[in-house]
Amino acid sequence: MSKKVGYIRVSTIKQNLDRQLDGLELDKIFKDKCSGKDTNRPGLTSMLEYIREEDIVYVHSMCRLARSLKDLLSLVENLTSKKIKIVFIKENLTFAGDDSPISKLLLCVMGSVAQFERELSLERQREGIEIAKRKGKYKRIPPLTQEQLEEIKIRIGNHEPIARIARDFGVSRGTIYNYMKGGNN
Repeated sequence: MSKKVGYIRVSTIKQNLDRQLDGLELDKIFKDKCSGKDTNRPGLTSMLEYIREEDIVYVHSMCRLARSLKDLLSLVENLTSKKIKIVFIKENLTFAGDDSPISKLLLCVMGSVAQFERELSLERQREGIEIAKRKGKYKRIPPLTQEQLEEIKIRIGNHEPIARIARDFGVSRGTIYNYMKGGNN
């Protein structure tokens, strides 16, 4: 019997997951609170291991599944080759492996638009930071609160893997190592 599976992703631990897939009756939901810059995400990995032939995966929008066209095409191809349907709610598109040339074109065009938007956003961010630096107004805000740092110290003391801690807080392992060395306290 096929299952209805949801995948939800936001970019930071501070963002709320609630609006994505709200109101859908799903058997299981996988969540990530991290960047979609690549496919190395715990929730996505768990979902890919969990789903089976004939299951249906629901995602709010293509950009929630992948931020690059290459990753999006690869994930959709991977799923549909296993006879798993993928439904993008916002774009009102479903892919099942037997897709028409128009559907494939839409996937490529909309995936390209998502990648383009991401690249423009990063470019604007870099430009803004450079202007602020020139004016002496740029101050980098630490990505973790004091409360989060305390929790991290406890988890490190309990010998939890750094990769898991970093993933749970939506930061890189390097950020965790930097905090361990006292770099941003």
